Amino acid sequence: MKILFCGTAQFALPTLKRLLENKWDVEGVVTQPDRRRGRGRKIASPPVKELVAGALPVYQPASAEELIDVIEQHKIKPDVIVVVAYGMLLPLEVLNLPPLGCVNLHPSLLPKYRGAAPIQRAIINGEQMTGITTMYLSPEMDAGDIILQEEAEIPVDATAGELGASFAERGAVLVEKTLTMLRQGTAPQRTQEHDLATYAPPLCKEEAQIDWSRAAQEIVNHIKGMNPKPGAYTVLKDGNAIKIWKTGFINDESSIYEPGQVVESSPKTGFIVQTGQGQILLTEVQPAGRGRMSGAEFVRGYKIAPGSRLE
Repeated sequence: MKILFCGTAQFALPTLKRLLENKWDVEGVVTQPDRRRGRGRKIASPPVKELVAGALPVYQPASAEELIDVIEQHKIKPDVIVVVAYGMLLPLEVLNLPPLGCVNLHPSLLPKYRGAAPIQRAIINGEQMTGITTMYLSPEMDAGDIILQEEAEIPVDATAGELGASFAERGAVLVEKTLTMLRQGTAPQRTQEHDLATYAPPLCKEEAQIDWSRAAQEIVNHIKGMNPKPGAYTVLKDGNAIKIWKTGFINDESSIYEPGQVVESSPKTGFIVQTGQGQILLTEVQPAGRGRMSGAEFVRGYKIAPGSRLE
């Protein structure tokens, strides 16, 4: 069974590694073009390209039209196309190309959380359960027929990055199981209940700012869902932003302080902030232009005092 693999981000690596290690016939890899990344804005290759460079043919079309041209020029005729975190919708000509279809790994229990940020949105929304799905790609985003699903509990303290890494590994196993069933002709196919669909649009920097008027648990979920990108932040009284990476305990206590004010600060444990309902201990932060540090280190270095306001 000849496989064309389409993937770009770190999330795709475990699946591609598993296919290669277990001797699946991966004939080539399609990934996004090299782009400028990081503070230095240097040209960098996608993680998938770095993994297989020199070992497999790598194609980097910049558009759907270029993808069609690449497939025609190189006479690529896969039995199945596997898509994991590729970042571009496949045109209909490509969807119809492989006789066994185009298989996608999606980190949610479809039809819930269709879109680019299903893990992040599930955490932000306070979901306790989510999962992974393999599905046939269709012209509409994340709306194709379901092949296999696996439910998973969201750990209480899990960030989006941590849950994504876990799902990438679990998803690799599910993709291989799906391919095995496709090869055997035993793969199930179930139409999604489209009227139950919910959506998970990409995160944007504008929504990363913490709204301290919300309840403590909602803010904690927001911080976890924004970790590692784009990173939840608040603003100090001097106008400088500070990212919030981790929190400690939360409670439902009220105080004389208003939402966003520091209730207590300790050079040993960090600082506690009042919210619209309850209080949060901030345990890992990152001031502008500095590296990550514990909340205790921040208190010692910046002398943040009770009554200080976070905007």
